[in-house]
Amino acid sequence: MIQPVAPGPVLRLPAGGAVRQAGIVLIRHATAGDWPGIWPIVREVVTAGETFTWDRDIGEERARANWMHEPPERTFVAVDDDGTITGTAELHRNQGGPGAHVANAGFMVSSGHGGRGIGRALAVHVLEQARNDGYRAMQFNAVVETNTRAVGLWRSLGFEVLATVPEGFRHPVKGYVGLLVMYRRL
Repeated sequence: MIQPVAPGPVLRLPAGGAVRQAGIVLIRHATAGDWPGIWPIVREVVTAGETFTWDRDIGEERARANWMHEPPERTFVAVDDDGTITGTAELHRNQGGPGAHVANAGFMVSSGHGGRGIGRALAVHVLEQARNDGYRAMQFNAVVETNTRAVGLWRSLGFEVLATVPEGFRHPVKGYVGLLVMYRRL
């Protein structure tokens, strides 16, 4: 089933989808063969050390194990009309056992493709997928408060800040900054 996602021209496809139109970003389930296109994005974002709580020198194998998921957890890619992977997201439960009904997710967009709505399209897609998977809510445990684009995106999608962990993140330029815990019902 192909559905447009607002805002902007985005199609969501099932795994293996191959429909392409000029200027359209496709979001689909990631496959093992997508990792070579995902890894440079993960490496770029994590090495920058400004938005993710991962070790900045994480190796490829560990990054792959952290990011690539199989159902019921999921990994997605945003693919440009020329086949380039421009962004990626992963969806998983926030906690196990009695907390497994709350989802968590991570999002990364290549710096060369920022500001084009790819992050928003991935977010809308992941929220819908989480709802379809039966999650009742989405919680982000560590949104860096200086990541104003992400904070603005999450607020625009109905997330609220539940708490701030003061100086919970060591930013490479801005020093110790807060980590936000953000939440919304699905």
